[in-house]
Amino acid sequence: MRDQVRVVPFERLRMTDVESVGGKNASLGEMISQLAEAGIRVPGGFATTAAAFREFLAHGRLGERINARLAGLDVDDVAELARAGAEIRRWVADAPLPAALESEVGDAFARLDAASPGATYAVRSSATAEDLPEASFAGQQETFLNISGLENII
Repeated sequence: MRDQVRVVPFERLRMTDVESVGGKNASLGEMISQLAEAGIRVPGGFATTAAAFREFLAHGRLGERINARLAGLDVDDVAELARAGAEIRRWVADAPLPAALESEVGDAFARLDAASPGATYAVRSSATAEDLPEASFAGQQETFLNISGLENII
């Protein structure tokens, strides 16, 4: 998958795309392609890519702000880690998406909504390395259920 790709429908994803979209998204794509032949339906959707996330971090220099906040952080000071984490999460939640990414998410959502008007969705954060044997991201990802409308998806 090319680096400039921001949004990919699940049906175009395969396990070879783990580096770009993470294991859960790649698995959904693989299930859609493999189980359709057996008549098993897997809900559709789309993934935003790691390249889109890097673009998001570069937009408004958010990545630089995060790195500056983490520089020199005493990792043994749990209270300070919690403060830094809360501050960074707030920055991420408040940061606008780059226009191109917001447009592509909007287009992907419009296709889903046209196929299933009024449907609700699951939105999940992911890490491209979360399923590796030597990595643990337990409890670090968010899942939001019954999300409706583009504004809430964004």
